[in-house]
Amino acid sequence: MKRLLSLAVSLALLGFIYARIHVARMVPVFADCDLGWMAAGLALVVPLTLATAWRLDQLMPAGTRLGWGEANRLILAASVLNLVLPSKMGDVAKAWFMKERGHLEASQALALVVFEKACDMLSLLAWCAVGLLFYPHKDTLFWLMTAAVTGGLAAGLALLAWPALADAVFAGAGRLAPGKLAAKLARLQAAWREMHGCFWGRPRRLVLVAATSTGIWLLHLVQIWMFVLALRGSAPFLASLALAPLAILAGLLPLTLAGIGTRDAALIYFYQPYLSAPVAAALGLLCTLRYVLPALAGAAVVPRYLPGLRQARARENLK
Repeated sequence: MKRLLSLAVSLALLGFIYARIHVARMVPVFADCDLGWMAAGLALVVPLTLATAWRLDQLMPAGTRLGWGEANRLILAASVLNLVLPSKMGDVAKAWFMKERGHLEASQALALVVFEKACDMLSLLAWCAVGLLFYPHKDTLFWLMTAAVTGGLAAGLALLAWPALADAVFAGAGRLAPGKLAAKLARLQAAWREMHGCFWGRPRRLVLVAATSTGIWLLHLVQIWMFVLALRGSAPFLASLALAPLAILAGLLPLTLAGIGTRDAALIYFYQPYLSAPVAAALGLLCTLRYVLPALAGAAVVPRYLPGLRQARARENLK
C-alpha cells in the first residue's frame, strides 16, 4: 500500500510538472543535445557501480571478504530494490542479504551498511557545503540551506567521532518514539556501537574508505554536470556542486517512488538561474536514468536474493 501511494505521488508530481512546462517543449531539448557529453555521462554508471562494489568489499571486517563479484551483485540487487523502496532502503536490504548468505552476522552486516550509508551522506553533504560556499545567488533560503547542510555535516561527523553523543541521541529518540520504532532505534543504536568498534580500530582502512566515498560522490556530481553540458545548459561546475546535492537530498524524502517527482521538482527550482524549465525537466529524466540503468543490470541477479528478503520481512512483521 505504501509503495502504491508513493507511486501515485510520483505520478501526480510528474503530471503537474509536465503540464506546467508542456512536454512537447522537452523534445527539442533532447534533439539538440550533445551526444558526446550524454554518452560520457551515461558511461560513468559503470565505474561508479564498480567503485561502490569495491568499497563494499573493503568495508568487510578483518578476516572476511565478500569478493568483488558478490559485492557487485549485492550493489546491483540493491539498485533494483531502491526503485521500489523509499529512502534508499534497498541499500539497507544488503545487510539482510549478507546475513542470509552467511557472509556476516546480522549485527555486523547492519553495522557495515550503516557505516556505508553514513559515508555516502557525509560525502554528499561535504560536496554540497563546498558548492554552497561559492554559490553566487544565495538569498535567505540558500543561506538557511547552507546552515542546514553544514550543520548536518558537523552533526554527522560528531556522531561518528563520539560514541557517547550517539548513545545520548539514540536514547532520547527512543524515549520519544512509539513501540516498533523504538525497537528499530534500539537495533540501530547497537549497530552504531558495533560500527565504532569495527571501523575506528582500523584507521588506515577508515581513511581509505572515507577517501573512496568522497571520490565516488564527486564522480556522481560530475556525472550530473555532464548531463547539464549534454543538454547545452550553462550552469558552472561549482554551482552544480551546490544544486545537484540539494535535489538529491529532496529525492530522499520518503514521499515518492525512488525520489521521482520530488527530485525533478527540486532540479527545476534550484537550477532556475541557469536552466529553463524544459531543460531542467530533461535533466530530471537523466538523473532518474542514473538509478534505472544499474537496476536494469541488477534484474538478472536480484532473484537469488529475494528469498532471504522475504524471510527477513516475515520475521519483522511478527515482531
